[in-house]
Amino acid sequence: MNIDLSQIFTYMYAEIALIAVIILAFLYDLIAGKRGRRFFHPLMCVLMAVFVAATIVPYNSGEGEIFGGMFVYTPIFNIVKGILAAGTLIVFLQADSWLRREDTEFKRGEFYVLTLSTLLGMYFMISAGHFLMFFIGMELASVPMACLVAFDKYKNNSAEAGAKYILSALFASGLMLFGISFFYGTCGTLYFDDMVSKIDGSALQIMAMVFFFSGLGFKISLVPFHLWTADTYQGAPTSVTSYLSVISKGAASFALMVVLMKVFAPMVKDWQLMLWIVIVLSITVANLFAIRQKNLKRFLAFSSISQAGYIMLAVISGSAIGMTSLIFYVLVYLAANLAAFGVIGTVEQNSGGKVGMDDYNGLYKTNPKLAVIMMLALFSLAGIPPFAGFFSKFFIFAAAFEQGFHVLVFIALINTVISLYYYLLVVKAMFINKNDSPIAAFKSDCSTRIGLAICLCGVLALGIVSSVYDCINMFSFGM
Repeated sequence: MNIDLSQIFTYMYAEIALIAVIILAFLYDLIAGKRGRRFFHPLMCVLMAVFVAATIVPYNSGEGEIFGGMFVYTPIFNIVKGILAAGTLIVFLQADSWLRREDTEFKRGEFYVLTLSTLLGMYFMISAGHFLMFFIGMELASVPMACLVAFDKYKNNSAEAGAKYILSALFASGLMLFGISFFYGTCGTLYFDDMVSKIDGSALQIMAMVFFFSGLGFKISLVPFHLWTADTYQGAPTSVTSYLSVISKGAASFALMVVLMKVFAPMVKDWQLMLWIVIVLSITVANLFAIRQKNLKRFLAFSSISQAGYIMLAVISGSAIGMTSLIFYVLVYLAANLAAFGVIGTVEQNSGGKVGMDDYNGLYKTNPKLAVIMMLALFSLAGIPPFAGFFSKFFIFAAAFEQGFHVLVFIALINTVISLYYYLLVVKAMFINKNDSPIAAFKSDCSTRIGLAICLCGVLALGIVSSVYDCINMFSFGM
């Protein structure tokens, strides 16, 4: 196998640039003294901003593959990578106040390196053309993520969340490896392009597909694979929770759709039936549990499970329009969810760790700007017009409806109304409910305000600026 270095730099420039950022972060953490650490945060934000600007718009409009087809490049893959990098930048902006704490200041470099390492793993998973590359990418994303979940290891909740995440990840990896091994036994190859012609829908291959999907189901937190999702979200540091709920979920969902469309196309009826059941369970069960939550991080955990169900509506369509809808939905969901977690994080840091629903009673009177941002984010998550969430849900529903899933879309619409109720519970708490000891007024740090402003622009503008959807659509049809 001849390796052309020019092709590596052409097709892997996002991965190479990200590795360079990781190395710079690692070296700076080693050599920077106590005074130099105060420049660590702005340095990482500038590096990530440059990285996002360089990768989110693909300069190479062609397609290609390297390493014998194990790594595949298409422009739409690069757009997704750019979106995930933009979300990571926002997480960095919002994590500054937490990282400036006395017990985490000296671990700032670890946070950046671990977070970017998970992002690198997701990049390899997205561009995989071989199940070995796919699995390596998934593990590269999972292992550092477990460290991030248990980042506050001296706190019982964080240590417990880390242990539960590790157990879930091990179980998911085992299931996926079972499925991949069965496919290798029946197809004799693990290359995506070669497997398509050898997929015949036999009982063993259907079982292999179920195992593979179950493994990714844990990563995406779909019902019935959600298990300890709420416990993990509650125990992990809020910045890590926001990263886990959006970046990890978005990457895994996109990778799943690519594999289903490229590899399992001959078994389309089988995986569509499986997805149909999982979508109904995810949206319905998550909504019912979300209504009962009193902790906002657990509340958003079940909200994210429900949102994952909506994302699967795009996957089940199995079309280019569905691919476009999925990417646009992830982009809008990223803006809204990171805004909500950004508010929770800054309130938590400035109120002594308050994250309960009752703690937010009367928040509008003491911190009106944060209350308004939270309200707009929740309205977008609920799909209320004219916010971006409404348009993203509309495109998702349209993609599924076009492929004949009329009953499924109807069930999703009913659940959208149910979700509106529990999102409004939070709005009611902030704007109407009274509190004898409300959260005191405070001013969030500049970095957090910038992150929230970016998210707010996304929530308000993405539904109006049609060129974003059109750009994604153009590259999706060229995949």
